[in-house]
Amino acid sequence: MEHMKMSDLDQYDYELPPELIRREPLEPRDSARLFIYDTATDMVRFDVFRNLAQYLPAESLMVLNDTRVRPARLWLRKPTGGKIEVFVLVNEWGGAGAIPALVDRRISIGDRLSFPNGDGLVVVEQQEAKFFFRMESTRTLFELLDEFGETPVPHYLESDEKDERKLRERYQTVFAATGQSVAAPTASLHFTDAVFQSLAMKGIGRASITLDVGLGTFAALSESSFEIGKLHREFVTVSAETVDVLNQARSAGKRVVAVGTTVTRTLETVGREGHVIPFAGSIDTFIYPPHEFKMVDILITNFHLPKTSLMLLVDAFLQNKGAKRGVTGLYRVAIQEKFSFYSFGDSLLIL
Repeated sequence: MEHMKMSDLDQYDYELPPELIRREPLEPRDSARLFIYDTATDMVRFDVFRNLAQYLPAESLMVLNDTRVRPARLWLRKPTGGKIEVFVLVNEWGGAGAIPALVDRRISIGDRLSFPNGDGLVVVEQQEAKFFFRMESTRTLFELLDEFGETPVPHYLESDEKDERKLRERYQTVFAATGQSVAAPTASLHFTDAVFQSLAMKGIGRASITLDVGLGTFAALSESSFEIGKLHREFVTVSAETVDVLNQARSAGKRVVAVGTTVTRTLETVGREGHVIPFAGSIDTFIYPPHEFKMVDILITNFHLPKTSLMLLVDAFLQNKGAKRGVTGLYRVAIQEKFSFYSFGDSLLIL
């Protein structure tokens, strides 16, 4: 089968009624709907996420992304007094040196952007649309973000009534531990302690990777993505402990359940030979049809924006499983059944 080209993206377009975009997080988290698709039987079923354990094989291993979303969107003042949005790319910043960010207004090298408390960010460099800043503060960047930053939910989810305290809690997984992301691994937002308890009762194990999600997850695909077979770079850590658990599970013939596209991309990158080694570095793997999956047996994901790399990954997984339906076919059913889409939307389980 020939590899995809940019022109093939049109088959991943679909019409979504605006009312199917869930703009507010559900309470409780695990009350989201669950769309179950069994690739072996072509059977579709509908349930709620809290019953996830019923559909997963006993003794399988679930892998999650334990990254933490930072309140990376700032509203600062320009030297002229005008307001400016600064989106700090914490996922690209290693904790030292100039701070990368995107801005929504024209600025120049040397400009000082002020926090409400008088601290500042000074522009030291520009690379195309990206600016780099030096801090003028006795506090750390993360302290300032925690006090003055906003949770970077996608703009299409924002409303005039947004509650920052609620968003910080709900655009974060219940198991977030480390790392710095500017977007949530949204397939994991539905998990609760009760769901994890039901999984444990079935002998389903847990392991974690950390992938710092960047804005690239929302970026439109380009010709060069297909030409070089690469996406945006994101930093990933796979610990020795996770490696041991994964390799033992594979040796024992257990099924590996990837929660989300970030976990899938990570496992398929660091486990190309069917076993994993510890890893800390950047990955830029672009998974699209056809792709032979070496590590992931079952996928839990959300319903994604049209013509995105996320949709292509899901379709590649379906094709690799020999599914009778592609991703757009499943999405048509989901739309017909009024499932909710995007970051706060419902969940899709592919067996």
